[in-house]
Amino acid sequence: MSGESYILMGVSGSGKSLIGNKAAARLGAKFIDGDDLHPAKNIDKMSASIPLTDEDRLPWLARLNDASYSLYKKNETGLIVCSALKKRYRDLLRQGSPNVHFLWLDGDYDTILGRMAKREGHFMPVELLNSQFSALERPGADEQDVARIDISHDIDNVVEQCVQAVATLRKTTAPD
Repeated sequence: MSGESYILMGVSGSGKSLIGNKAAARLGAKFIDGDDLHPAKNIDKMSASIPLTDEDRLPWLARLNDASYSLYKKNETGLIVCSALKKRYRDLLRQGSPNVHFLWLDGDYDTILGRMAKREGHFMPVELLNSQFSALERPGADEQDVARIDISHDIDNVVEQCVQAVATLRKTTAPD
């Protein structure tokens, strides 16, 4: 199937960019890092340890939705990095593109905190991790287009889980 978007979602530090790059390569998909689509004012706020508001996120989510729509209309497959922490954000990302799915990189606070403390060159400071977990609305059974990926494993295992989840999502959404 083509014209698909797989949104790698999760709190900051869950490995979205790293895993997304590797999974996209394995799947032969385009990789789009949603962090690159943040407006400058959002990056400045996060760099100053100020959590984004829903209002701050709306223009960013619109850009991501446009990227997903472009993939759909060009019959391409892509992995897009986006925290997609709230259900209403995921609903916005679903608009206009019938082949949007989510790969939820799920991990506990301590695991992610340890990973964030080791990374360099990212504008999202460790101090905002609490706000990420507070904002997270864990996908429920009503979101059939979300696959949970356990990030407590090594990188290769997490990438393999993503590849397998894409295969499963494709089977469950393929036209009869």
